[in-house]
Amino acid sequence: MIVPVTGVFAAVLGILLLVLSAHVVKFRLKYNKGMGVTDDPDFEAAVRAHGNLVEYAPIGLIMLGIAELNGVASGFVYWAGMALVVGRLLHAWGMINGQGNTHKARALGVVLTWLAILAAAVMLLWNVWSVYG
Repeated sequence: MIVPVTGVFAAVLGILLLVLSAHVVKFRLKYNKGMGVTDDPDFEAAVRAHGNLVEYAPIGLIMLGIAELNGVASGFVYWAGMALVVGRLLHAWGMINGQGNTHKARALGVVLTWLAILAAAVMLLWNVWSVYG
């Protein structure tokens, strides 16, 4: 059992997690703040960009991995994975550059992430229905 398509997306999201973690650590060291945030909007945006990735990426990757293991066409898994990764990248970029305020990249990132999760859910349900009817 291998999941090469999901594996690539997991690796990219893992790297993004480390980048966002380092960004948060930079602020924690700057403000000598081990937990919580200050009133610096950049600090708060960094923490939320990191937290939001941690909240959404795991379920997306789990669903993609199950779909790939269940034999869903790799093209469908690939495009849903691309939407998930691009969505998470855009969201993080928009969150950080918009200091947590409204930002087009952040909004597009949320929409792409939700569409990826919805697509994965539909793929899984369709796959189970096709196999077990």
